[in-house]
Amino acid sequence: MKILPAVDILGGKAVRLTRGEYASAKTYYQDPLAAARAMELCGAKYLHVVDLDGARSGRTDNFETIKKIVENTALKVEVGGGVRDLERVEKYLAAGAFRVILGTAAVKNYPFAVQAQRLFPGRIAVGVDAKDGCVAIDGWEEKTPLKGVDFCQRLAGDGICDVIYTDVARDGAMSGTNLDIYRTLTGIKGLRVTASGGVTEMAEIAALREMGADGVILGKALYEGALDLKKVTEAFG
Repeated sequence: MKILPAVDILGGKAVRLTRGEYASAKTYYQDPLAAARAMELCGAKYLHVVDLDGARSGRTDNFETIKKIVENTALKVEVGGGVRDLERVEKYLAAGAFRVILGTAAVKNYPFAVQAQRLFPGRIAVGVDAKDGCVAIDGWEEKTPLKGVDFCQRLAGDGICDVIYTDVARDGAMSGTNLDIYRTLTGIKGLRVTASGGVTEMAEIAALREMGADGVILGKALYEGALDLKKVTEAFG
């Protein structure tokens, strides 16, 4: 199972949000590269990076910072936030990202997501961020009527196999993850699920691995010391 510590970038700094609320941002590192290097020293092989500025603006606001992380670590970096067209997908892949995450664009322009997967097989993931079970877009600020599980089924049916599913209500809340939704999602044929949001205990990671999750993203629990990344990577990485 992939262990993906998270580095979320807002205003050029590594931050964590609570339940996706930008006003809740807490800065942990002034330099996101320092955060990435700390993760690497703890045994991480993968890194989940989100341009929070880009998620709202629809631009690649923190591209140079993310490129610096890719170039100055050996981590396999997946990148999301503000990726709205093929040009930006190509830009991140050319910079060395191992995978690019589509979020809002996959909802608003579904054919684009299908096209991206066909052009770059295995290099595209879709981030499905759910509020009350419905997909949220534009930096989690707008909730759509689209059910998260239904959307995941559609993605798998169209060959978009890699999904990063976040229960926004759990994200950054240090309250545990929504294991029930991942039991449902891992039962969808052809879907590779990365769990994100609220994971705070080793037992939860073990449960996710047991049910067949492809990966797990760890955020605030690492930054606040509830989880020890070195122990996590030794046990599950």
